[in-house]
Amino acid sequence: MNMNNNEQLKTAQQEEYHHLVNRVKPKPPVVKNCLWAFVVGGLICVIGQIILNYLLSMGLNKQDAGSLDAIIMVFLGALLTGLGVYDDLGQKAGAGSIVPITGFANAIVAPAMEFKREGYIFGVGAKIFSIAGPTLVFGFVASVLIGLIKLWMIK
Repeated sequence: MNMNNNEQLKTAQQEEYHHLVNRVKPKPPVVKNCLWAFVVGGLICVIGQIILNYLLSMGLNKQDAGSLDAIIMVFLGALLTGLGVYDDLGQKAGAGSIVPITGFANAIVAPAMEFKREGYIFGVGAKIFSIAGPTLVFGFVASVLIGLIKLWMIK
């Protein structure tokens, strides 16, 4: 009986603690965060579109220009991550900096930079895909399954 009272008292204390924490905890500025994500994500896409338009005006066909545009955007994302700019942008923009293709570059480069002190093999080589790896695996599996379904539907 005494043990049951102690458990009830402990549960009541935990509930009171959580209630106090929720009351004191600052509320995040959701509208402001959404606006920043929209603006930064939109600006990244506008930069990508400007690069694509420039490549098209240089005489590249649409497929080649799109491929080169993706390469340039990944390079810019990796470069800005290496310089520490993309992390600051991510702090301000949140998902607005993660969703575009530059966010993928950031997800590859950031862990590599973090673990480079452990060496190129066990640090960079082993940890480079720690964040982006699951995304890549999901993409590969999904593309294989879709390809198999399409192949099955053709026959």
